[in-house]
Amino acid sequence: MSFFDGLSSGDYGMAPTNFPALVLGLLLAFAGGHVLAWVYMATHSGLSYSRSFVKSLIVMPVVVALVMHVLSNNIITAFGMMAVFTIVRFRNMLRDTLDTTYVLLVLVLGMAAGSQKFASALVGLAVMAGALLYLWATAFGSRHRYDLIVNLNWGRPLADLAEVSRLLARHARRAHCASQRASEGYLGTDVSYWVLLRDPRRVDDLLTELRALQGVSRVTSIQAEEESEV
Repeated sequence: MSFFDGLSSGDYGMAPTNFPALVLGLLLAFAGGHVLAWVYMATHSGLSYSRSFVKSLIVMPVVVALVMHVLSNNIITAFGMMAVFTIVRFRNMLRDTLDTTYVLLVLVLGMAAGSQKFASALVGLAVMAGALLYLWATAFGSRHRYDLIVNLNWGRPLADLAEVSRLLARHARRAHCASQRASEGYLGTDVSYWVLLRDPRRVDDLLTELRALQGVSRVTSIQAEEESEV
């Protein structure tokens, strides 16, 4: 008796173990986890990137595939597995909502591979990887309304602010006066504008013309962040 035959005959389950299907399922889960991990690494944005989380995206589907194979429609084994998982508790807070989606994806991938639904695993992996790459490439969900926040002090009557508006109209597609606040300790009004530029490369020209306008002082600009969740 060969070593492999002895090893296979030592699996005393309700049904004989299909080792080729088991190996294929584990390898498919491992390869699919790699694909999702690469997609995650390429598309991730924000401050919650974790190398250990990326590794878990590769290992988790393999573990789930093995669990699904061990269960193999055996209700007694399933209850035993539930008891084990009630003892081992996972306490990991996911900061990014999209991270939860990746966790669910690798779990479903492992379940499909472990239950020998190989075609479903491959099709689902391709569709979801394509969907995630599409959302990343198109920056879907982001709202880019303004390029710049311009702050200045206006030393003339507020009725004359129309001159600033006309100047901004020459450089901007859209300009919105966000706030007007009377300065303390000296004459003038602090004014803030949200500006969507016609040509973002001409920011310096805009600021130079504003500084040359009579009544304008202390001109500063801040790059406006995109209104998107990170």
